Amino acid sequence: MLLTHTVEMHEANQKISQLLKNKFNISSRLLTKLKMNQKIIVNGQAVFSSYILHEKDQICVKIDFQEEDFIAAENIKLNILYEDEYLLAVSKPAGMVVHPSSYHLNNTLANGVKYYLNNSKKIRPVNRLDRDTSGIVVFAKNEYIQELMKNDGSMQKEYLTIVTGLLANKKDTINKPIARKEGSIMERIVDATGQDAITHYNVLDESVENNLSLVHVVLETGRTHQIRVHFAYLGNSILGDTLYGTETNLINRQSLHAWKLSFSHPITKEKITILADIPNDMKNVMKLANLNKF
Repeated sequence: MLLTHTVEMHEANQKISQLLKNKFNISSRLLTKLKMNQKIIVNGQAVFSSYILHEKDQICVKIDFQEEDFIAAENIKLNILYEDEYLLAVSKPAGMVVHPSSYHLNNTLANGVKYYLNNSKKIRPVNRLDRDTSGIVVFAKNEYIQELMKNDGSMQKEYLTIVTGLLANKKDTINKPIARKEGSIMERIVDATGQDAITHYNVLDESVENNLSLVHVVLETGRTHQIRVHFAYLGNSILGDTLYGTETNLINRQSLHAWKLSFSHPITKEKITILADIPNDMKNVMKLANLNKF
């Protein structure tokens, strides 16, 4: 990937580092890497970040590092929803981890992406999902795009979930801070000492007979287990969520699906909207409970 620019008169007499930060939103961390790897080119020559610009200088920044990555490439079938030169979006199945860890070294989504991209660059997820949450995960194809995506703030994450019970308010906002539960490395709770967490929701359909509700959720913040914790706090835990609710014979994982993702493209600025089909296990519950209003 190349970033190019011709210096205009009002941009002259400043350091190139200043222009790269202001015009291209390149972070100080990435700027250091570019300088060390001689990726900042002016008029065909590599320069330091302290170079003073002149009018009509031709700038070219090469975002093409060869990076060490411990992730093994595995031939895992991917459900690709969107791809261009900069981004890859896939639909993650429930039961698959996004990124390798000491507990899950192989058969993760990142292993499959590594194989698909067939290169030596680091795998850079822009967003993550719990193992048993299905839906959209976006990967940036280089560090620059990952930084732009994480700092942009335009991304809107929308989920579909089936919760237990009938919600008292059919449309509402849950604004309750979330903290790690004392003594647990995984579980979270609503607690005044926690980080701000805001979840917007509206009930799409409900089954009085089966005591279930189909809910559309929009996240304003992205805390760990946020949707699961917030609905458990209301007394309407997500169906199948054994950490914050109870086991069910209707589905063998939490009924939570990252259904829609919208954002401003980091390069073209075009509005991108990605949709992931509802998985069959949730469809089966919806059919059984006659939750059709979607």
